[in-house]
Amino acid sequence: MYKPREDSYLLSSALAVYLKDKDRRINILDMGSGSGIQAETCIKLRFKNVKAADIDEEAIKTLRKKKFKAIKSNLFSDIKEKFDLIIFNPPYLPEHKYDREKDTTGGKEGYETIVRFLKQAKKHLNKNGAILLLFSSFSKPSIIKREAKKLGYNIKLLAKKRIFFEKLYVCLLSVPIL
Repeated sequence: MYKPREDSYLLSSALAVYLKDKDRRINILDMGSGSGIQAETCIKLRFKNVKAADIDEEAIKTLRKKKFKAIKSNLFSDIKEKFDLIIFNPPYLPEHKYDREKDTTGGKEGYETIVRFLKQAKKHLNKNGAILLLFSSFSKPSIIKREAKKLGYNIKLLAKKRIFFEKLYVCLLSVPIL
């Protein structure tokens, strides 16, 4: 289970700013919730319709102990409903011989899980829905942005932070209403 680190706190901070003027009744999904820091941020801001999802059984047990509505799911495999906001701090590091953990490794190049998520997420967004997505300079941001644009997403940078030899980015993705 992924424990909060610099990336988690950056996303949580950007999330709090994003939610500042939002209707407290919106439906929110914290995808890949891990310890639940993003869901906790939403609850602290008095949002009531918050669901957490994770592939890891230990994470689901932890989330349920914290009284979150939690579902075990590999991305959207077991999620049927739509949301106004989907938050995702994905595994984003490239595969490495010393780190092949599912909570940190996002595929051979680091972006594969993110691209799979973006392909599936569109079907789970309500009209005017949005995604808050975190990724790293190690996950090939240009490929993520290119793939997101191919899928019809608008992308806006909300926050960034340099840590050690890496940059972290939090982006808002939305689909234009035609």
